[in-house]
Amino acid sequence: MLDIKFVRENPDVVRENIKKKFQDQKLPLVDEVLELDQKLREFRLKGDELRAGRNAKSSEIGALMKNGKKDEAEKIKAEVNAINEELVHIEENEATLSEELKSKMMVIPNIIDASVPIGKDDSENVENERFGEPVVPPFEVPYHADIMDRLNGLDKDSAGRTSGNGFYYLVGDVARLHSAMISYARDFMINKGFTYCIPPFMIRSDVVNGVMSFAEMEAMMYKIEGEDLFLIGTSEHSMIGKFKGQIVKEEELPLTLTSYSPCFRKEVGSHGIEERGVYRVHQFEKQEMVVLCKPEDSMDWYNKMWSYTVEFFRSLDIPVRTLECCSGDLADLKVKSCDVEAWSPRQQKYFEVGSCSTLGDAQARRLGIRAKGKDGNYLVHTLNNTVLATPRGLIAFLENNVNEDGSVNIPVALRPYMGGLEKIVPKK
Repeated sequence: MLDIKFVRENPDVVRENIKKKFQDQKLPLVDEVLELDQKLREFRLKGDELRAGRNAKSSEIGALMKNGKKDEAEKIKAEVNAINEELVHIEENEATLSEELKSKMMVIPNIIDASVPIGKDDSENVENERFGEPVVPPFEVPYHADIMDRLNGLDKDSAGRTSGNGFYYLVGDVARLHSAMISYARDFMINKGFTYCIPPFMIRSDVVNGVMSFAEMEAMMYKIEGEDLFLIGTSEHSMIGKFKGQIVKEEELPLTLTSYSPCFRKEVGSHGIEERGVYRVHQFEKQEMVVLCKPEDSMDWYNKMWSYTVEFFRSLDIPVRTLECCSGDLADLKVKSCDVEAWSPRQQKYFEVGSCSTLGDAQARRLGIRAKGKDGNYLVHTLNNTVLATPRGLIAFLENNVNEDGSVNIPVALRPYMGGLEKIVPKK
């Protein structure tokens, strides 16, 4: 959410930003919020004047009573009561206008960074850099569900009976590999100096509204019936919410955190849920990184964070690339974002395994997260990035490490988490 003062002073910048995000239907919001802001300021000014007048008159009452001028005091009391009645009306209008202004402000997209490429949707995202040579082996790489099946590692039939489409059982060596990757991702980030956290897996609506747009919430999150609770779609939600309403000491910044959680998503939209495989599912596990920092440090942290994900996947012998998200592909709160994509030797193309974003002070403004500096309090900047989301990361691992006989190589970095195994072999 933008600062209303910024909108007031830079309406044309806000309008141009809306156009760059191809959301022209939101252009009328700028004039609407400016009009509401003007009305709200007029009510507040009138309220302040009335309160000042009431205070002056109230002090007169005591002096008049002390001097025995009861009739004059009663007259002024009546005037004070009339002011109080008018203030009730003004305060009601203030509350209504303030809520209406906030609801409209929350729909206006954040100002994107000047470096963001302009494009309508994800088809116009721009490749930044490749890391590792994408290899196509001299044999046909099986579909990931078939690799898992040969290892007796995937049971979607049973999951269909217990939970429906979009769920799965991982079994045996595949389940162990899944957990090993998560554990390795945890230790990888701890070794980068991040503090490990396991957050709540459910959050209240005020936290949801603080970390994401309403449209995102509707498409992603599961609501707990009868409770003001939502299942998280990523631990970023809980981790940013941890600081709701807090003032952190400037000397404690940056706060660098890495968190584990299961994640739950409706996956509403055109992509749909995969019938056979586990690329797009309702439930998965994730190691996340979250940073709260000074505004001037946020872009440096953004570049560090995506590079950590690249380093993680390269340590598992997985070629990756970074893809700069264009303006139309950015969620409304984001200032800048890039995807990390892994090479698929089966499809001979890259697919998304993580996303890194800086949101400026948008989440901090919504949730009231400030730092106490020597010149006063200010809003922090928040960033988030995927270290590993699996089973999607597991798919990339299997495709890039499978052999023609169906066995799967275990890279050196992962062997301590797999009991020293160098290879897992088919069971059928």
